[in-house]
Amino acid sequence: MNVTLAVKQYISKMIESSGPGMKVLLMDKETTGIVSVVYTQSEILQREVYLFERIDSQNRDNMKHLKAICFLRPTKENVEHLIQELRRPKYSVYFIYFSNVISKSEIKTLAEADEQEVVAEVQEFYGDFIAVNPHLFSLNLQGVSRGRSWEPSVLPRVTQGLTSVLLSLKKCPMIRYQLSSDMSKRLAESVKQIITKEYELFDFRKTEVPPLLLILDRSDDAITPLLNQWTYQAMVHELLGLNNNRIDLSRVPGISKDLREVVLSAENDEFYANNLYLNFGEIGTNIKNLMEDFQKKKPKDKQKLESITDMKAFVDNYPQFKKMSGTVSKHVTVVGELSRLVSERQLMEVSEVEQELACQNDHSSAQQNVRRLLQNPRVSEIDAVRLVMLYALRYEKHSSSILPSLMEELNRKGVSERHRKMVQTVVEYGGKRVRGSDLITPTDAVAITKQFFKGLKGVENMYTQHQPLLHDTLDQLIKGRLKDSQFPYLGPSSLRDRPQDIIVFIIGGATYEEALTVYNLNRTMPGVRIVLGGTAIHNTKSFLEEVMLSVGSGGDRTLGGGRHLSRR
Repeated sequence: MNVTLAVKQYISKMIESSGPGMKVLLMDKETTGIVSVVYTQSEILQREVYLFERIDSQNRDNMKHLKAICFLRPTKENVEHLIQELRRPKYSVYFIYFSNVISKSEIKTLAEADEQEVVAEVQEFYGDFIAVNPHLFSLNLQGVSRGRSWEPSVLPRVTQGLTSVLLSLKKCPMIRYQLSSDMSKRLAESVKQIITKEYELFDFRKTEVPPLLLILDRSDDAITPLLNQWTYQAMVHELLGLNNNRIDLSRVPGISKDLREVVLSAENDEFYANNLYLNFGEIGTNIKNLMEDFQKKKPKDKQKLESITDMKAFVDNYPQFKKMSGTVSKHVTVVGELSRLVSERQLMEVSEVEQELACQNDHSSAQQNVRRLLQNPRVSEIDAVRLVMLYALRYEKHSSSILPSLMEELNRKGVSERHRKMVQTVVEYGGKRVRGSDLITPTDAVAITKQFFKGLKGVENMYTQHQPLLHDTLDQLIKGRLKDSQFPYLGPSSLRDRPQDIIVFIIGGATYEEALTVYNLNRTMPGVRIVLGGTAIHNTKSFLEEVMLSVGSGGDRTLGGGRHLSRR
């Protein structure tokens, strides 16, 4: 089960079906993102696709020597754009691929618009999601709920996205959902409805053990998205922000022009693929080793590479090195910026206390440590607030809770009222009253051992004690111990054997820490294949926006939508 490969194969099929000759790829805003995360421009150029255009772009030239490959979501707007396109075609021939089910009536409307008979093919290819990693997908949707219910326009889009994942992986699953979440039940029913309606599409070869779709709700674990991260991909997203594999580095002090925006893709970047799930210390060591290999070829200028600053200086001093390995210069820049932020924001001290709050059960020590960090002027506003949020979630019902005093401390620190209000909002979103699972267990303190990672000077002793709730849920599921009373099956039948193919979907967004959990379970559990997806992939900032939209449940939400539900 590999979602990256599934989308890549769809795009390859589109290009191959159009035959030899020069081509233009015509996309919409969402399919542009879907394609860009699995294929680089240069890879597509090698397949005779020389032009990339948006269907909604007004000023495209007539180019009758080009064939058009259209990859579009089946939305009303896109169908309308296509009708206009076909009435006045700019290209010689059109191969049209929808990323999901398109209704027969809309196909008929398109056929009527094709008076010049330029359409060679219309097909459905179910790449209606962002394939982030081979085992991780996202729908890039923010603000999916109003309180505990679906934002009405979003449920159809999420259903489309999830059914397209099932179709692309050729799975017709049994469905389990989180009973404490009405949204999980609604989505489970909505997906089941499509499977029933489009039964011919889901008529895949039966496997001995049927696949399983498990639908969860983010509010069951509000702790995981609040924690600082120490593995490469997760850390980049937390501190710099990953958007469709792109990082904006324009604010980095002294950044060179060619590194203002960089792409981190495991598909096309060997170093990134090898270091994705390694901790920060190991990454620094690996970059150092790469550089030292190069230095061996330049014995005259031996210089010590003790810290990340040394490495940056080394890259700047060797233009030929930069040329020879743009990848390494990119990673040195990214790791250098991560290192600067870790130091500037004192994230190692902050993270240690976060881990204590998330994993241990010592109120006296926790309150002292949180207070001490709130009084430290170098601790940033967002880090101060997240510490108080973690404290509020962890010791919500504690008889000696000092939450009012910590809120006053935030006020004294000059933390904005907006951020202070978020503390209560997070408790409303993911507090004890809402949770269906036991997120915080009293035995945690015994179960935890501190792990120290040592790497480069200046990047050591990072803590990764915390395991997301998802780890426990999947562990129980695989062992056949996940309670039907908490995670019922939709419909009368249930799975008797150990599940083999599991698709997990988190309403409200997944995290890279959870993706790491799934990656490790896939590696260590023979015969089990797990794919994780979410309405989004969150860092702390985007998670808090999600929470504010859900609990505050006002304001406009601009989300790409489609009216229809699914097909091939």
